[in-house]
Amino acid sequence: MTYDAGHYDVIVVGAGHAGCEAAVASARRGAKTLMLSMNLDMVAFMPCNPSVGGPAKGVVVREIDALGGVMGQVIDKTYIQMRMLNTGKGPAVRALRAQADKPLYIQEMKRVLENEDNLTMRQGMVEKLILEDGECKGVITETKAAYYAKSVVVTTGTFMRGRVIIGDLSYESGPNNQRASVSLSEHLEELGIELVRFKTGTPPRVNSHTIDYSKTEIQPGDEHPQSFSYETTEIIPDQIPCWLTYTNEFTHKIIDDNLSLSAMYSGMIKGTGPRYCPSIEDKVVRFNDKPRHQIFLEPEGRNTEEVYVQGLSTSLPEYVQKDMLQTIPGLENAEIMRAGYAIEYDAVVPTQLWPTLELKNIPGLFTAGQINGTSGYEEASGQGIMAGINAAAKALDIEPLILDRSQAYIGVLIDDLVTKGTNEPYRLLTSRAEYRLLLRHDNADLRLTDLGFQMGMIKQERYDRFNEKKRLIEEEKKRLSKVILKPEQELQAIIEEAGGTALKEAIKASDLLKRPEMKYEMIERVTSPEAELPAGVKEQVEIQTKYQGYIEKSNQQVERMKKMDNKKIPENIDYDAISGIATEAREKLKQVQPLSVGQASRISGVNPADVSILLVYIEQGNVSRVANQ
Repeated sequence: MTYDAGHYDVIVVGAGHAGCEAAVASARRGAKTLMLSMNLDMVAFMPCNPSVGGPAKGVVVREIDALGGVMGQVIDKTYIQMRMLNTGKGPAVRALRAQADKPLYIQEMKRVLENEDNLTMRQGMVEKLILEDGECKGVITETKAAYYAKSVVVTTGTFMRGRVIIGDLSYESGPNNQRASVSLSEHLEELGIELVRFKTGTPPRVNSHTIDYSKTEIQPGDEHPQSFSYETTEIIPDQIPCWLTYTNEFTHKIIDDNLSLSAMYSGMIKGTGPRYCPSIEDKVVRFNDKPRHQIFLEPEGRNTEEVYVQGLSTSLPEYVQKDMLQTIPGLENAEIMRAGYAIEYDAVVPTQLWPTLELKNIPGLFTAGQINGTSGYEEASGQGIMAGINAAAKALDIEPLILDRSQAYIGVLIDDLVTKGTNEPYRLLTSRAEYRLLLRHDNADLRLTDLGFQMGMIKQERYDRFNEKKRLIEEEKKRLSKVILKPEQELQAIIEEAGGTALKEAIKASDLLKRPEMKYEMIERVTSPEAELPAGVKEQVEIQTKYQGYIEKSNQQVERMKKMDNKKIPENIDYDAISGIATEAREKLKQVQPLSVGQASRISGVNPADVSILLVYIEQGNVSRVANQ
């Protein structure tokens, strides 16, 4: 017998990284929001590596911040180390990565959630959804509490029918020995939602006191660390280093000798694992020509001695893990505090979702995070903020938000999921973004802050600062295009110092800045700007000037694709009535139900000839005739 436990606009199920962003986004859009978690002490828990960011992922964190989300602000207050990656490469692949203080991150995120207006937090295990006339109208917990809402966001991570596996040991569990969510998974299947079985894993954690760091290589943070959030004004000066070591032939022999005991190779694991984050067993088998593999020793916080052994994810028995560790330089006497393990879980096949992350066959039900087949905290958070925005939009009867592939990595992520699906845990990579020169780490605010403000998630004071930044960038670019530099001694010395070719005639300052070796600070020394500009303004002036031609070319590509994305496919289209389309394409189009010709063109199995036929069919008005027959 259930009881009425309350009414809300939006209910968010789960308080992992997706759930946190979904709940805050919904609340900030003005929806009365309830967050339900089976354990409120595990808010934003990091079951795998204690880090945020990295290639592509770090850009997502900045995008979340630009939209008004919280991940960037929380990691900026709780990191133990910050590094900018790929600094020797172009701006399109640079990204921040922070080592997190895991316990402090949870504490800070919980503080943010508890102090958010319009957001209520409750502890409870959701077992069923409430459906009325086929629409999702709430949830029921195991204590028979019925919570009602206009939309529901499910963000259960790897908890749905979670099963932990270590060697031949297997037991029902979520990450870190938390309870698994079994009833909800079974209920979703009963509702006709297609689920798939995926797998991920973690390495052992060891006691820092038992590591001989003299045999490892130090990996310090940046001397002048940057921040993820555009609102962060203070940096954390006392950083903690990570350490690098390697496996060797002895490590690999132990793995080879015990391969039959690994759940990955014994047949105990049925789920598909992440290709881009393989277990150490997989690495040794697949790359047997490599004599060693990198192992990073990552502290889990300032007030704990636990160290995460990055690169040694495994499902081997615990005693084999111990033997394996002791072959690695620096870890000869390492004591395991927590054994590594694999975990299998249920995920929703994401082609069942609209680009808003709402289920096609159950209006009012949204899903976000690892339940949608992704891996990584950042991918989860990016989906979470979009699901929260759109669940609130549905509840409040306002326009949803769909980011396209040229606007954000979040747009790439969601479009890939709902259009192409995934047969393994999906990980964002810079190579997945065809417009990555436009989707840079440095310009996330310029791309998305206007949207954040329009949705009420960015406050006026921050928006005013943002507009002032834009004004200063444009004014400085304009000024440099008018300043003429003559080949005088001081300038020639600067160019020579940079390794460039001496000037033979006068040149515009903006044209000189386009040279690969020239930096804004060099130009600044000889152009005498009226006032010192903020670092973020200088960075944008240099990048936008230096890469102007490439950026314009990318923008032209975007415009061509937008023409395809603007050609909407009517809801009533009958793909069976279109002659000439290949059978595979027809089935895929019926499954995905693309909203535009552009989205249709990105479906795996739909080729350019199929798209051309579809275009002609729509433009000839055949859709309406079919619908009226």
